[in-house]
Amino acid sequence: MTQLLKVQNFNVSSDGFGAGDDQSFERPFGHADPGKMFAWAGATASWPNRTQPGGSRGLDDYLTRDFANNIGAEIMGRNKFSPYRGPWQDHDWQGWWGDVPPFHTPVFVLTHHERPSFSLSDTTFHFVNADPATVLEQARAAAQDK
Repeated sequence: MTQLLKVQNFNVSSDGFGAGDDQSFERPFGHADPGKMFAWAGATASWPNRTQPGGSRGLDDYLTRDFANNIGAEIMGRNKFSPYRGPWQDHDWQGWWGDVPPFHTPVFVLTHHERPSFSLSDTTFHFVNADPATVLEQARAAAQDK
């Protein structure tokens, strides 16, 4: 069977939320503490932001090591891309990630407020106001069989 969709980079806390209330520029995860939410990943040997040698091995390490394998496109919600709501006021905002986003694929941002696509490094962000099934079709086409 060919895998058509992979849910990844989605973290849920032990009490059941993926991000906290009151997201802002200063607090991308809202009231949630990302250090606690991602502690399992940061403890692995393959965590890309690891600054010290060591780290755990096993299933958690496999997930962090293999997270980008065979990914051809990403779909994210607007809140993952930006803390801003409503019509885009600032087209200078290009996401949380700086000049080299970690995706290395086309990224489709689900939003009610479209804006022009742009590229940073090898990542192109597309802002789409459509139902999830339509965006999934666009992402599959862009993924080129990945």
